Amino acid sequence: MAKNRNKKRNGPAAMDVSTDQTVTGPQAMDTSESAAPKQNIGGSHRKTKGVQMKRTKNARKMKAIAKAISKSEKLEERITRSESKIERTKDAKKLYE
Repeated sequence: MAKNRNKKRNGPAAMDVSTDQTVTGPQAMDTSESAAPKQNIGGSHRKTKGVQMKRTKNARKMKAIAKAISKSEKLEERITRSESKIERTKDAKKLYE
């Protein structure tokens, strides 16, 4: 599917200019303070407590540590296998010399 990048979207920023209001004279300026509603960066569905975030961060950290340990154990096992293989081939060569 092609992306519609060139389409203009009429979102909340679009202005409606089709009103038929006639200005008869000077009007009073609106001085009421109405602030725009504050929007959350993560959205409204993203309401988590600090303890839960800390717990998931710790879980990720522990998982990463366990993965690193298992990786290093696999590497050590591979090194010992290769060393034993080299030793066996040297012993076999000595038999035939």
